[in-house]
Amino acid sequence: MYIHINRQILFYEKTGEGPPLLLLHGNGEDHTIFDALTPLLSQTYTVYAIDSRGHGASNPTEEYSYIDMAEDIAQLITSLEIHAPVLYGFSDGGIIGLLLALHHPGLISRLIISGANLNPRGMKLTFLHKVKQHYKKSGNPLERMMLEEPDIKPSALAQIRIPVLVLAGEYDIIKSAHTKLIAAKLPNAQLAIIPGEDHGSYIIHSDKLYPYIQDFME
Repeated sequence: MYIHINRQILFYEKTGEGPPLLLLHGNGEDHTIFDALTPLLSQTYTVYAIDSRGHGASNPTEEYSYIDMAEDIAQLITSLEIHAPVLYGFSDGGIIGLLLALHHPGLISRLIISGANLNPRGMKLTFLHKVKQHYKKSGNPLERMMLEEPDIKPSALAQIRIPVLVLAGEYDIIKSAHTKLIAAKLPNAQLAIIPGEDHGSYIIHSDKLYPYIQDFME
């Protein structure tokens, strides 16, 4: 399905019945990374798997900003009259989730993030260097966004009062200390570092995330 909001046309797939749950993918991906997870979640929840602006079946765009992408989701929730949804965001989707909770308090009821960072320095230097080198060749605006954004002050996280589950893989591209900082600064957070997993190995085309979501929701 398509929705026209915030000067964008976004694609989303709606499945299941029950309390609303939004899924947001990471940089350069689309909603199909959740193909193993969505059928399980749809047994209990109304799942909205969304393609972010410029991704997947959503309309192309040349400008990217995490703030704008968070506003996209805020307007989608409002326009579709989705009441107090839970939002799960992977990587860039997690950043969008944090910004949504900061700038639109009360819009979502719970937040789950995995592999998210508050600023580019939260990424491991080896990965950051690879992105910089690739961007020099590609000029990809999505990579530029990763190198320049976000800029969320750790102290600002105190404003997010809803329950938040903070996840990362043991071998994530996000520094472990950075993930722990995010959880520590959130007033109502749970933290899980998942053994043996990297940034997306337990998320992309995987159902390993399912029990973490279920335990948090219950």
